[in-house]
Amino acid sequence: MPRYFIEIAYNGADFHGWQKQPNATSVQETIEKCLFKQFANTEVPIVGCGRTDAGVHAKQYFFHVDLMNQVDEIQFVYKLNRMFPKGIAAYSMKEVALDLHARFDAKMRTYRYFIHRQKDPFKEELSWYFPHDLDFEKMNEAAKLLLGEKDFGSFAKTHTDVKTNICNVFNAQWIRDENGYYFEISANRFLRNMVRAIVGTLIDIGSEKLELADIPKILAAKNRQEASLSVPGHALFLWQIDY
Repeated sequence: MPRYFIEIAYNGADFHGWQKQPNATSVQETIEKCLFKQFANTEVPIVGCGRTDAGVHAKQYFFHVDLMNQVDEIQFVYKLNRMFPKGIAAYSMKEVALDLHARFDAKMRTYRYFIHRQKDPFKEELSWYFPHDLDFEKMNEAAKLLLGEKDFGSFAKTHTDVKTNICNVFNAQWIRDENGYYFEISANRFLRNMVRAIVGTLIDIGSEKLELADIPKILAAKNRQEASLSVPGHALFLWQIDY
């Protein structure tokens, strides 16, 4: 049974995240239904490189699938795109070693959160409108305090099935662009709701509702109640996966 890595992107607006779940439409379930039809009503399970929350997008996402036989990769991607709904696109497909795992072998994941400062109807679905003044430099100083291997329990959704809240953050910074700001963060792994909670907390730093000294205190507390409210999910993108 050859194993393939398939690269896709998706707009999360119509999905309750990647992970298959009862009574909700997910990206994983949608793809598996397409594969079910492609292979004559045969179940074809897939394994994704990670989870995304409801409404969150993925500019780059990989999943692996084990097939009964080798396939023409270009034709297979073409057929997938014909079956996928408009919110999902397949980009490429590559046969890999049987022991390569889409989730466990990912070394780094990068997210971006987009904010626009002027009201714009063409950005509303993919960026968060936040017209208030922010101390950009102070938010970047606070972001530096997140770097390294730390317990991010204060920024994680409670009552999840993870064994540890330890994550190693390689990069965290705010960047100005022509649309406003975006926050970029890279780590070996992320907890549920982690990026949205971090962005909300850093914005409170930039709005002078919190001080730089509060970041170490929030981390040390390991309590979700100590961090700020999460920002909306529609402006968050899983941006890149590195293996």
